[in-house]
Amino acid sequence: MNAETQTIFAQEGFSKNPMQTKQTTNEGLKRAYSITITAAELGDKIDAEIKRIAPQVQMPGFRPGKVPANLVKKMHGEQIHAQTLNDVIRDSVDTLMKDEELRPAMQPSIALSEGYEEGKDAEVTVELEVLPAIEAPSTDGLKLEKLIVPVADSQIDEAIQNIAGQNKSYKDAAKTKKAGDGNQLIIDFVGKLGDEEFEGGKAEDAALVIGSGTFIPGFEEQLVGVKTGDEKTITVTFPKDYQADHLAGKEATFDVKVKAVKVETDTKIDDEFAKQLGLDSIDKLKEIMKGQLEQQTAGLTRTQMKRSLLDQLAAGHDFDVPETMVDAEFEQIWAQLQQEASNEENPEDALKQIEDEKDDYRAIAERRVRLGLLLSEIGQANNVEVSAQEMQMLVQQAAQQYREEDRERFMQYIQQEPMAAAQLRAPLYEDKVVDFLFDKADVTEREVTQDELQAAIEAEDEAEAAKAKAAPKKKAAAKKAPAKKAAAKPAAKKAPAKKPAAKKAPAKKAADDKPAAKKAPAKKAAAKPAAKKAPAKKPAAKKPAAKKAPAKKA
Repeated sequence: MNAETQTIFAQEGFSKNPMQTKQTTNEGLKRAYSITITAAELGDKIDAEIKRIAPQVQMPGFRPGKVPANLVKKMHGEQIHAQTLNDVIRDSVDTLMKDEELRPAMQPSIALSEGYEEGKDAEVTVELEVLPAIEAPSTDGLKLEKLIVPVADSQIDEAIQNIAGQNKSYKDAAKTKKAGDGNQLIIDFVGKLGDEEFEGGKAEDAALVIGSGTFIPGFEEQLVGVKTGDEKTITVTFPKDYQADHLAGKEATFDVKVKAVKVETDTKIDDEFAKQLGLDSIDKLKEIMKGQLEQQTAGLTRTQMKRSLLDQLAAGHDFDVPETMVDAEFEQIWAQLQQEASNEENPEDALKQIEDEKDDYRAIAERRVRLGLLLSEIGQANNVEVSAQEMQMLVQQAAQQYREEDRERFMQYIQQEPMAAAQLRAPLYEDKVVDFLFDKADVTEREVTQDELQAAIEAEDEAEAAKAKAAPKKKAAAKKAPAKKAAAKPAAKKAPAKKPAAKKAPAKKAADDKPAAKKAPAKKAAAKPAAKKAPAKKPAAKKPAAKKAPAKKA
């Protein structure tokens, strides 16, 4: 291609690649291209594929590998054509991304023109949004305050008392003792439907604490007042949603023999108690409980620190973000809000309230996407990476959400789909970027109460919602415009942010203090003509019937 021809192609919006590609849209972050795959090019590739597979084709009347190409084409031509066309489209899109140096924000939309027929040129449209060009914020001079909640001895003692309460011990009562609330019974029982015993309805030496609610409704109540040696037949009705279908909603009788009535004994918190839990001493138990309590508040401390960090980083950065990424983030927020609203005392009012604030949540989604892109740029600039071993662990953990027979297919899907792998990697990547920034920051510590720490986080939730609501609408930017500087702070990525004066609304407080994790750290992703779908996640398992019929379902 000579210089004059190159100039003509550039003026008409064509790619310099010999593949017939023309840019049809360049508005803000939106790009669209038309790719023409000639019938001759496709035909050559189909012929080459037939020639490749012909030696493997077997047909009656022909020796192995001697089937003529025209018969191979007649037998398998339609399938070969479809696969070759798909491969050529994929390769063409990959070439487009490389030649135009495109960084897709999400999976591009790729479509074959309607009315395409074999033997004709194939017209393919590619539509996508690209990531904005962002200058990574400076990480110098970061100052953070770490709010620490010290663990008091009284909290440790209370936690140990709770453990003791869950590990109660009992001793035999006098044989004349009538069982009451809190007493433990040792019983044998046989359950029957009519005159027939049913599977799982029989037990010996079963322990039952009256008032614990561990057996089906009506069972424990009818044993109040029994004494050691008593025998009693009780009648109960299984709940309609009982996990054993053959018992659900049915009336049953239980022949019960009371072998012992026991009363609770005081649990002494000492070394012997610790040894019952598998520990050396009570001091070791206290040490462990202190660590657990510190860990509980450490999550809140990190949330508060992270939000302060993100506010500092985001100050002065305002740039266009891909609408497709905002849509995906908003859908995630909205789905959680609707689920929370459905669990409120008055779901209709809760749903109406979030509907009235829909634009606010859309603004929050946009701010989170912007912040996620900022973190991605910081990570790249400072060589933050997710290792192959860490990625493998992520895939294995995610695969557990699927049925066993689908797990291998899911892992293959992640390997074959760069965008899916990027979305899986993104949350861990962002956490690693935040940890990197924590290490660079000048951190001062201040002791506060847990209420004060929680109040600080809630105040930031309200500030996030207010900033998002006040954010001005921006016009679309020109292609690869430099990042604009404006006084806009992104919000920390948590589920929907909490709003002030919310009346019986679903919880809007952030549930995960991260920016939107929709894009991998700015890698060029090769688009595919038809992205494969991940296997469906396994449905919630139906609970099996309890081994002991009277036991209430979990």
